[in-house]
Amino acid sequence: MFYEPKHGHGLARDPFKALIAPRPIGWFTTLNEDGTTNLGPYSFFNAVGDEPPVIFFSAGPRSDGRLKDSARNAEERGEFVHNMVTWDLREAMNTSSTAVEPGVDEVALADLVLAESKVIRTPRLAASPVSMECRYTQTIEIAQNSKAGPSRLIFGEVVGIHIDESIMTDGRIELAKAKPIARLGYAEYAVVNADTIFRIVRPDV
Repeated sequence: MFYEPKHGHGLARDPFKALIAPRPIGWFTTLNEDGTTNLGPYSFFNAVGDEPPVIFFSAGPRSDGRLKDSARNAEERGEFVHNMVTWDLREAMNTSSTAVEPGVDEVALADLVLAESKVIRTPRLAASPVSMECRYTQTIEIAQNSKAGPSRLIFGEVVGIHIDESIMTDGRIELAKAKPIARLGYAEYAVVNADTIFRIVRPDV
């Protein structure tokens, strides 16, 4: 089939997100205005630089046009933490995606525990094997057809990285031990484990 997105796809569900897969999941802790912690997952997320390391996530507006909490908090407080989502944390991540009223503690809702960060004030998730402390750097707005407003690309420089040594061997990360999960389309996910990892060595020129 072929379709032009502006004219519609004619399917029961929009296939676009299923075609950009697997997508890493950004799981962000941010600080609310009152000092409490907000937690939310985002599947439009990735690394965009390494000297210094920079990551971003894309947050669309709520239906009423308000900014999503993670985006607002990152911009207003100037920092955020990304926590790796693993197989063991899949249910907690899904629970934290619940559209709750302001003031509801997603960390408690997902039965998670916070741990102190080293460089910034925003706490990280103690159960996540990898956490990246980030200082907010900039926002880029991406125009959307929605009347609610544009999507916002939130960028942050990674200023501190926590790695659980249980997922390391001889100074290298073993993702098969961490078992990170990724977003596919619809309600589907994928998991990285020893059976799905393979190596291809880049050829010499």
